[in-house]
Amino acid sequence: MSKNTKPFSVKERIRSFGFAFKGFAHLFKTEHNAWLHLFVTLLAIVFGVWLAISMVEWLLIVLCIGFVFTAEIFNTAIEHLGDAVSKEKNEMIGKAKDLAAAGVLLSALVAVVIGLAIFIPHLMSKFGL
Repeated sequence: MSKNTKPFSVKERIRSFGFAFKGFAHLFKTEHNAWLHLFVTLLAIVFGVWLAISMVEWLLIVLCIGFVFTAEIFNTAIEHLGDAVSKEKNEMIGKAKDLAAAGVLLSALVAVVIGLAIFIPHLMSKFGL
């Protein structure tokens, strides 16, 4: 259990958001896959607006976007921690990195399935198929 003896500080809580934004900046500066996720995110938003998807469908899309980016952020954190622990090849660190990468892949595949389930019926309706 943490022994935080400092009193609650709004200033410190606001400052902590700065660290989170610094993390986002680092993610997009170092991870090429984050740019791919961002591109697909923008594509989903454009399609969602164009096809006038429902509120529930928007919520599912937003959940998928958050799910994929969260997985990518955790994957990046695990990669950095592994590199900080050992610069040499380490089988256990390699397994941890592989598992984290598998988590990103799984989250992206789930997002694709949900996206297709939402967008395909709208596209078929839009084009009279």
